[in-house]
Amino acid sequence: MKKVLIPVTNHGKLGNTEQENGTYSPELTHVLHLLTEAGIDYDIASIQGGKVPIYGTDIEGDDINDKILSDETFQIRVNNSIPVSQLDIKDYQAIFYPGGYGLLSDLASNDEFAKLAAEHYETGGILAAVCHGPAALLPIVLSSGEKLLASKSVTAFTREEEIDYQTIDHVPFLLEESLARNAARYSKVQPWGEFVIQDDRVITGQNPSSAHAVGKALVEALVA
Repeated sequence: MKKVLIPVTNHGKLGNTEQENGTYSPELTHVLHLLTEAGIDYDIASIQGGKVPIYGTDIEGDDINDKILSDETFQIRVNNSIPVSQLDIKDYQAIFYPGGYGLLSDLASNDEFAKLAAEHYETGGILAAVCHGPAALLPIVLSSGEKLLASKSVTAFTREEEIDYQTIDHVPFLLEESLARNAARYSKVQPWGEFVIQDDRVITGQNPSSAHAVGKALVEALVA
């Protein structure tokens, strides 16, 4: 059975504020729904391991979110995430980074996960991310010494969406700017529109509305 590694944040706040945060639930659950439907397994991991913070668990009318959140296997894995130090990257065929603001404070600059992701990509693995998830691609440096993003076209949560969401003054850094400076190309569509870019084995989605499309592209890449 194919398996996807899902690194998530240990940081449960929005930047340095006291606002509860972490991983944004629908960006995780909608992708997991598609993975499990396709018979693809997954592990949830984090830098420190253990229980990880998740928000957006009370969205009305999101049946998929509710279904995955109530799944016993999911609850066990999200309450007992695997610490990065215990991972064997050879066990996985893809890495998926869900969004949420928490990872801007840890995964966006974590060398341990970045080294695993570089090894994974250079041995044929797939990298996927949605919304703020592409921040975790920033520290990935290939064996050539070049940043992964230096040759990739990507998308992610936009400046306009930060303004709409009233987080522009609270984020540790503006993701759009960082990607525009580091990636070969950063692209976006109108705020909150579904948008996915697939560049070789790197799949990125702009916002929560793009989670389903990222999951679909990931499944298709894994079963190809």
